[in-house]
Amino acid sequence: MSYTEIEYSVADRVATITLDRPDRLNAFTYVMRGELIDAFDRADADDDVRAVVVTGRGRAFCAGADLERGAGTFDHEAVKSVPGEREVFADGVLRDGGGTVALRIARSLKPVIAAINGPAVGVGVTMTLPMDVRLAADGARFGFVFARRGIVTEAASSWFLPRLVGIAQAMEWSVTGRVFDADEALRGRLVSRLYPAEGLLDAAYELAGEIAANTSAVAVAAVRRLMWSGLSASSPWDAHRADSLLMRAFGAAPDAAEGVTAFLEKRPAEFPMKISRDLPTDVPVWPGPDPTGSTQGL
Repeated sequence: MSYTEIEYSVADRVATITLDRPDRLNAFTYVMRGELIDAFDRADADDDVRAVVVTGRGRAFCAGADLERGAGTFDHEAVKSVPGEREVFADGVLRDGGGTVALRIARSLKPVIAAINGPAVGVGVTMTLPMDVRLAADGARFGFVFARRGIVTEAASSWFLPRLVGIAQAMEWSVTGRVFDADEALRGRLVSRLYPAEGLLDAAYELAGEIAANTSAVAVAAVRRLMWSGLSASSPWDAHRADSLLMRAFGAAPDAAEGVTAFLEKRPAEFPMKISRDLPTDVPVWPGPDPTGSTQGL
């Protein structure tokens, strides 16, 4: 697939997905939605990709939905003719575009690092919530502005945001709809660390490189699924059962033997297992299939 609104590249075992509409502050469209889903499919299918970095071109990360259609921007009946606006639940309910992207990112087999280089508003911030680490430029700004546009939080953010920052902080940001600065985002635990704009991508690549150089791809994929699925587990016993199944599977596998041997021999490990062929069947399927039974857009 050739892309017109994002850029996809791979270097040093790290895929970079760049939102690429700088003249529109990388505003989100249905075309961008389809391209993002395809890019994450592409990253997951490539065993040479060990981590994904997502950033924006120009001075913004993503300014939210493109509002150039005016008052009908969020009216699904009015935009059915827009390319890509055809995915539906089995019961006929149109899916929100941000949600299709968020749920695709959620089931990524590779760790995803957001390098938020500028304003991230609306879907521009909610799409980052299922990413694993959010790093931001110290001049970035954020806003869950939906209530100020007369709509609701989307992209499954009513599930993700309270789990990341707590219900009180999630409610404050969502019901005021105000735009806030990077320092507040850091205090509220929305982002992990702040960097000068010129050092942000280097920091993201350093983190991604640490993953690529030192860890088992299959183990990382399993850990990612365990961590995220565990957020909605009913008890630590559920996590214990999932951990136990995978400890048994991984303990007898080549990567565990190599990891221990490399440690004892004081050398870098060269893990032989590949996600495409060696991911144990007991790794949780998360976030799971559409509960209505549809496979469209998942």
